[in-house]
Amino acid sequence: MPIVRDPLDPKISMWHFLSYYLRFMREKEGLSLTQWGRIIGAAKSTVSNIEAGRHRLQEDHAKIIDRKFGTGRLIELLLWFARAAHDPDWFRQFTQYEEQANALKMYHGDVIPFPLQTDEYTWAYVQASNHKDQEGEYAARLQRKRNILDRKNSPFIWAMLHESALASLVGGAEVMRAQLRYLREVADLPHVIVRVIPFAAGAHLGADGPFQIISLETRDIAYAGAQNGGRLVEEPSEVREFGFTFDRIGAKAASEDDSRKLIDQWLERCP
Repeated sequence: MPIVRDPLDPKISMWHFLSYYLRFMREKEGLSLTQWGRIIGAAKSTVSNIEAGRHRLQEDHAKIIDRKFGTGRLIELLLWFARAAHDPDWFRQFTQYEEQANALKMYHGDVIPFPLQTDEYTWAYVQASNHKDQEGEYAARLQRKRNILDRKNSPFIWAMLHESALASLVGGAEVMRAQLRYLREVADLPHVIVRVIPFAAGAHLGADGPFQIISLETRDIAYAGAQNGGRLVEEPSEVREFGFTFDRIGAKAASEDDSRKLIDQWLERCP
């Protein structure tokens, strides 16, 4: 017999509420996962993943459901509120998107972008954090990095960082030398672009904080970093704004060749 899972708790977040309500609607209409999938133009597995909170409902699907069942704009509006609300489960969804990404564009300011960090560099930042279980957090970060880099088809990575990230002695001189050497090596890989915003560039939009754009098969997602958490952005218009910001920051960055030279210079200066 097929496994029938309990519905998600709708009190946890608006995303859980939306998934819960979609399952309620489907079962109320007496439709199977396959039948519901035919209505919205999606596979049975996609419907199951949406109801289980593993995938997010898309705007075109919401509009189809509203038209089919005469619900006005109810589902579309619930989707809008889910995207706008704080989601306590956002990081799990974020890491799933990272693992599925075809490309990652990231600006990390004065920190080496996460996928390009050595393990020792990562550990230095874990030690400087407020995490009570530092060993557990370190293991989780390493696993997250492996899930991005050790895939059969690694994503294209376009990383931008400020020159201050090269100048900081994170973890001490030995750790930083190894980090700079590794960054210099990956900068030569065909699926990696590393560009550095030099000190001489002055003010730029990256001062507002780190962010990332995740390109999936059919759409882009953005992530905005912040103290004590972050925000996952799925609204297409807002994601486009992050893309525009990334391009504006890139206009201040050194070329790939000049960025490699900057890395070499700081590697020579490292005590």
